[in-house]
Amino acid sequence: MILAPVARQLGQRRLLVVGDGALQYIPFAALPTPQSSGSKYQPLIVDHEIINLPSASTLAILRQDDKQRQKAAKTLIAFADPVFSRDDERLKGKVMDKIIYPSFPSLARDEDINFARLLYTRQEAENILSLVPINQRQQELDFDASRATVLNTDLSQYRIVHFATKGIFDKEHPEFSGLVLSLFNNQGKPLNGFLRLHDIFNLHLSADLVVLSACETGLGKDVKGEGLVGLTRGFMYAGTPRVVASLWNVDDEATSELMKAFYQKMLQSGMKPGAALRAAQLEMWHNQQYTLPYYWAAFTLQGEW
Repeated sequence: MILAPVARQLGQRRLLVVGDGALQYIPFAALPTPQSSGSKYQPLIVDHEIINLPSASTLAILRQDDKQRQKAAKTLIAFADPVFSRDDERLKGKVMDKIIYPSFPSLARDEDINFARLLYTRQEAENILSLVPINQRQQELDFDASRATVLNTDLSQYRIVHFATKGIFDKEHPEFSGLVLSLFNNQGKPLNGFLRLHDIFNLHLSADLVVLSACETGLGKDVKGEGLVGLTRGFMYAGTPRVVASLWNVDDEATSELMKAFYQKMLQSGMKPGAALRAAQLEMWHNQQYTLPYYWAAFTLQGEW
């Protein structure tokens, strides 16, 4: 329905998608090419690199800002495997107070939230960091993958900022949407671990790329797409021209594999982020274990290709 009217004009060009309404959460990468059907399904990324843009004017602003941006001195900082739950084995033997969620008025009770540990995010971060020289990287894992660490670190030093954690969308208070980081410190005391949208807008970045990996956006029926757009816009405002983020609750293990391939193609093969994401997604599609679009098509690159 979407592609057939323009099929003859597509060729093998890069496609820039500015979606409206429901189209903002359609995984264009997974749409079948107009020529494919049934068992001969061929996703759009076989012949096309696909970039998502909030608007054409956003791209113009990003390019103007990019001319003034200072080049970051180091390559990568990664935040991964935060401590979410009082049942986490890393909290064994710690004294804990009752956890509250001061950042989310509508999610103030324990029973409202159940954040399971994302086991593969640690493996994901370690695989990515191994591609970067020690003096060019920084890792923040476990209790250190916290809101306080994000806010107190000079993120402008890093070309790539990687978050391997959960995202959340608050249906009653959309302004409280954000990323979930460690909810306890290493003494077992509860923390405010929610990096909210206003926190993100106030970050100072010189990053070429921000990656929001393994995000669990929790979008409501009436606001589909808004959470993702909000986080993306926040990071762009903070100083990055491009963001990789997910359209749905992604598979932890598959995402780890996708991100490993994505970073290898960027950092070892020298591909641009858009081309690297396409190549990694095609690799997953050809892998029988992860061939379903569910495993690889959630991630989109928004902004400057």
